Amino acid sequence: MSEAALFRARADQESANAAAASLENVRDRAERAAKAWSAMADRAEQTLAMRERREAARTAA
Repeated sequence: MSEAALFRARADQESANAAAASLENVRDRAERAAKAWSAMADRAEQTLAMRERREAARTAA
C-alpha cells in the first residue's frame, strides 16, 4: 500500500468517525483529522509525481 493510499484510508476512517460521533467536539476533532490526513495524501501524491517527472527527465537526458 502506498503512503498516499494509507493516508486516504485514514482520512476515510476519520470521516466515518465524524459521521458516527454524537458529541460535537468529537465530530469536530474527527473532521479536522480527516482534513489533515487528506492534505497529507495530497502532498504525498504531489511528491511522487514530482519524483517521477524528475526521474523521467534524468533518464531522458
